[in-house]
Amino acid sequence: MLLLAGPGYSTDIVANYLTAKTPNLVVVVEDPQSRAVLARRRARRVGWLSAVGQVLFVALLLPILRHRGARRRAAILDGASVDTTRRAPSHRVPSVNDDRTISLLASLQPDLVVVHGTRIIAKRVLASASCPVVNMHAGITLRYRGVHGGYWALAEHHPDWVGTTVHLVDPGIDTGGILAQTTFEISDEDTIATYPDLHLVQGLPLLGSQVDKAMSGTPLNPLPAGLAPGSGFYYHPTIWGYIWRRWRDGVR
Repeated sequence: MLLLAGPGYSTDIVANYLTAKTPNLVVVVEDPQSRAVLARRRARRVGWLSAVGQVLFVALLLPILRHRGARRRAAILDGASVDTTRRAPSHRVPSVNDDRTISLLASLQPDLVVVHGTRIIAKRVLASASCPVVNMHAGITLRYRGVHGGYWALAEHHPDWVGTTVHLVDPGIDTGGILAQTTFEISDEDTIATYPDLHLVQGLPLLGSQVDKAMSGTPLNPLPAGLAPGSGFYYHPTIWGYIWRRWRDGVR
């Protein structure tokens, strides 16, 4: 089995969880993307005003929220008994879409590829995988694609749609067949800085179940429908949008 991931502590958690199921796990981690490149790409999609507001949220406000939520984040991870041990990846690639990734997929021939926290995977990379490719998404798809699915469900007054999805990866963005979904409640201690940890610990058992199926040779069959209707794509909130929703609706 192969884990194709972005850098970060959550990748360590997912890798350690999967290693407990299959000790021959190969971990391939891509280099982080340039914030400047991300900002320019985002501006082409949503306009410079929204892109600047999102950058300001990520650069200025989110670090404060993470610092203030550190104790809550630790409690979430401790309560789930996840292994947070740092681990070195088996391979590093400049990008998930680099030719080296394709070469690794061809040489390793994994039975399953698990994706976690990478940039959007190119069609040619997906086509080079001769096995199912699965992702654990922080949100209920197809309704909440993109990032911060739990936050946007709350912002749209749908607390019953705060949850995690495990799905097959296709050439779209979080549009692949849904394999499993779960919803969960948040507490008054939680904010947009702790929602990702809740998504993670709630999703690991779902991911583990699909891994067990794949390792036993059982086909991964998508569910007939998701928990929430519709399809939407979401980015980071702007700094002013987050402050406004927090003041008006208490969405943290």
